[in-house]
Formats: sequence, structure tokens, C-alpha cells
Amino acid sequence: MDKEKLAGFRERLLQEKRELEERVQAHYGMREQMATSLQEFSMYDNHPADIGSELFEREKDLALDSLDRETLKEIDQALTRMDEGTYGRCTVCGQPIPEERLEALPHAQTCKEHAPAPNINESRPIEEEFLQPPFGRTSLDEKEGQNGFDGEDAWQIVEAWGTSSTPFSYVDNDKTDYKEMYVESDEADGSVEAVEQIGYTDMDGYHGPESVNFMRSGTYEEYMRKGEGKGMFLDYEAYLRERAEREGRDDLL
Repeated sequence: MDKEKLAGFRERLLQEKRELEERVQAHYGMREQMATSLQEFSMYDNHPADIGSELFEREKDLALDSLDRETLKEIDQALTRMDEGTYGRCTVCGQPIPEERLEALPHAQTCKEHAPAPNINESRPIEEEFLQPPFGRTSLDEKEGQNGFDGEDAWQIVEAWGTSSTPFSYVDNDKTDYKEMYVESDEADGSVEAVEQIGYTDMDGYHGPESVNFMRSGTYEEYMRKGEGKGMFLDYEAYLRERAEREGRDDLL
């Protein structure tokens, strides 16, 4: 490399070094406590969203500061190689570094072939092994012969009360109702039939067929809301009449 080009690269390195040193000395404003930069905001839980934004900016400043300090080291190393007469040669193979690469990155230490690969972290949290399939060991859907209450059902009940999602962000973009915004929202509510009936008595307990009533499931409540069905509560005689009519059994009357 001729002296004129070498002098040009040196000047660029020195200029970049001065700019980096100014930024590092300012420390991206991090010498000031985070609480001071928030001004009227509290560092406690009064403004969690605002603090979250400030924390993100502080973490970004830390990353930029670290990058500037690393670049300064590389510039100093490049200036040292200039003094030693080895500037412009790959520190791995010793071959000349193309001038196009030096124009783009004056403190480059290697040729393109020996440039260090980006450090991409492809590791996954160990919890994912435990949580697969969704809901992990609490999911019984994949197990043959299992139809009991499981982790998915528990989440379905919680999610039915609402999440931060909207119908437009749902996986099925045809959803228009918040009541459809949970896992398998169209699944029948009854555990055996859509209109499963639960028998119950009052505080006096069982004292004959007339003391037994039947309460419909949530699915039947939906029938009522839409103007269908006969009512939420049935006395025992009405239940027998309905069952006899449905099953064609006169012996129940």
C-alpha cells in the first residue's frame, strides 16, 4: 500500500477515534441516575409502562457504549499495525485485505474469508422442553382415552375472561366477537353432551323425587339467551316427561 493511501486511512481512523472518545466520555448520559432522568415519574409501580420504556433505552445505551469501546480497541490495534508496517494484511492468513474492504471498514483485521462469524445465540429456554406440547404435561388431548379436565381447559376458562388480544389479532381473522377470543371457544360447554343436566337438591337434601331438580349447563344457558330451550331449571316430573318424549319411553310417565 502506497504512503498516500496509508495516510488517508490513518486520518480516517484518527477522526473516528476522536468521535468515539467523545461519545464514550459522555457515557451516553448514563452517569446520571435513571431515577433522575424520569423526572416526575416514580421508580416504583406508579408508572410501569413509562419505566419499561426508560429501561429499554438504558439497555440500548449500554449496548452502544460497549460497541464503541470495542471499536476503539480495534482502531488502536489498526494504528499499531500501521506503525509496525503490517496494516492492510489479514491477521489470520497474512494475505492483503482488499482496499474496498478497508474503505468500508478501515480497522478491519482480517480478509472477508476469515472475518469472524456473527455470534448468533440459537439456544432455547430449557422450559420449552417441559412445555411441549402446549400446556406441557398438563395437556391430556394427545393421550388416548383421556378426556378429563386438563391444563388447556384451565387456560380456556381464564382466557374466556379476556386477554390483551383483539379479534383482529386472533389466528382466525374471521373472529368478530371477544367471546370467541379463547382456545376452542366453539367447544361444547358440557363434558358429555352439549345439554348435559346436573341433578341437585335444596338444603334439605333428598326427600323424594319432587325434591330433585336439574340445572342445565352453560350451553343450555346460551340456548335460553337466544330464545331457545324451555328454561334453566326443571322439576323432576318435567324432566321425566321430557325424557319420555325424547326417548319414546312411556314407562317413565
